[in-house]
Amino acid sequence: MNNGVYHIPILNLLYLAIPLFILGIIYIRWKLGLRSLLYAVARMVLQLTLIGYVLVFLFATKSPLLVCGALSFMLVMASVIALRPVRGRAHGIFKSIFVSLVTGCGLTLGLVVGGVLHLDPWYEPRYVVPIAGMIFANSMNSVSLTAERFFSERARNTPYEIARNASFEAGLLPTVNSLIAVGLVSFPGMMTGQILAGMDTQIAVRYQIMVMLMILNAAGISCAVFLSLLRQSGK
Repeated sequence: MNNGVYHIPILNLLYLAIPLFILGIIYIRWKLGLRSLLYAVARMVLQLTLIGYVLVFLFATKSPLLVCGALSFMLVMASVIALRPVRGRAHGIFKSIFVSLVTGCGLTLGLVVGGVLHLDPWYEPRYVVPIAGMIFANSMNSVSLTAERFFSERARNTPYEIARNASFEAGLLPTVNSLIAVGLVSFPGMMTGQILAGMDTQIAVRYQIMVMLMILNAAGISCAVFLSLLRQSGK
């Protein structure tokens, strides 16, 4: 049995172009935005390739200023991307999204770094950056879903409290579903990667519990803060 990580040659990734081609045909036949799909895939490949080099540099320098700068950049980009579903329908909410992500994600990341893992130093980039990325990305998606549902409800003249509750549940639905499905339907990426790398299964399970809880907490708090800020701004 191989206890190390299996090497993936670049050409082997082309096997996944087969289902991608099928997906592209579906987009064409159903007259959907194939260009947006291809754009997303191309961006994903380019961004992951570039970030690989950035992370090598970041891990080698171990500078707290660089780590904080990277986290700040990630939060700004997460806020911008979270605006996509409501761009053109809601104005002046970037600040609300940014503040909500800083609050929910910052609190959760601080507890993970200082309480759960006891990192020394606290800014250890090999841990902080990937963990922050998981927290930011999932909270971004939840806030984005919450915003889309909230403004759709308000456009139908739904009272704030009802719109708030419906959008909060909608924003957290994917995260809650993943909690229910984990271990029964899905084996999450972090746990799977650690097991494939040869880590003890029980340790990998504890890491995954940490990940699932930090994602839920950060997303829930971020969505709640976002909706509260909308109320204060009269949205």
